[in-house]
Amino acid sequence: MYDKDPLNAMEAVTAAQWLAFAPLAFQATAVMRDRGVLAALSETGKPVGRTIEEVAQATSLSVYAARVLLEAGLGLHIVWRQEGRYFLGRLGRFLLDDEMTRVNFDFTRDVCYQAAAHLDESLMQGRPAGLKELGPWPTLYEGLSVMPEPALSSWHAFDHFYSDGAFPVMCERLAAAPPRKLLDIGCNTGKWAQMCLQRLPQLEVGLVDLQPQLHRARARLEAAGVAQRAHPHPMDLLDPLLALPRGYDLVWMSQFLDCFSEDQVVHILRKAGECLEPGGRLWVLELFWDRQRFEAAAFSLQQTSLYFSCVANGNSQMYDSSVFLGLVQRAGLEISSLTDGVGGYHTLLECRVAS
Repeated sequence: MYDKDPLNAMEAVTAAQWLAFAPLAFQATAVMRDRGVLAALSETGKPVGRTIEEVAQATSLSVYAARVLLEAGLGLHIVWRQEGRYFLGRLGRFLLDDEMTRVNFDFTRDVCYQAAAHLDESLMQGRPAGLKELGPWPTLYEGLSVMPEPALSSWHAFDHFYSDGAFPVMCERLAAAPPRKLLDIGCNTGKWAQMCLQRLPQLEVGLVDLQPQLHRARARLEAAGVAQRAHPHPMDLLDPLLALPRGYDLVWMSQFLDCFSEDQVVHILRKAGECLEPGGRLWVLELFWDRQRFEAAAFSLQQTSLYFSCVANGNSQMYDSSVFLGLVQRAGLEISSLTDGVGGYHTLLECRVAS
């Protein structure tokens, strides 16, 4: 879909104006959703035509506020108007009811919006210059467990929304040929580890992450009653002097390597390959923008790369698969199997040490 210019001149000039006013349009949309304007146009799930005055009364907004929001919504095709009455459009319905849209919207507003003003500085300096809008850490990962609200909740909702679709599928795949011991690199909150431990009662799981994330993962696993089969390994994977623990016959990384630069990805994959038992498996679950079925999914991942630039760490991204597969090869690994569409959006790379 990217091998030619898709816009004619009129479409291009219209799109240019949408971009020129995008920050105002984004905020207006957030207010319409959060102040009940969209809901006021949809009672019992059906579109309801209302005048500006009726919307103002239903939302406790002033007539002026309701008018400027609804007129902005006309231009954005969120609402449409007939004989002085406003109706919720299809776009407005997705903004109001679609969980993926809500998660993406909240993530952009609460985590990325203010930081995005520092994108130029971030790209020029190769560091997340916008992160200072959330906290004083060198990268987001040091502050992941202590970010202020609502950024903390919105970040985790964004991260979990996509993994939640893939994890059950992957857990069933794992159960078809279960390992004895699994090493979960970048375990984060322990959600994957919990699912695997509950599904496979003979499994032991090693947890690799920074110490604050391991504390949270441990608390989750204790609450689930499976912590006795989980073994934490706190470490900074970028430390060249530290090696991953051995004795695991499957190494797992999910939505993890996109958090690192190309050279760092190669470094981590080499470590993972070195810790594998003979005949061991390495599974990498990632989101690649060029392997999506729908343009909206590719667009979302392309824009998420800018979050890594100005918020997360300044040097990683959601990768084009051709770039990422080259990194796997540089790390001395071979891909034995590649499966797209896991959970709708993910790609599973099943790797082994190159012979």
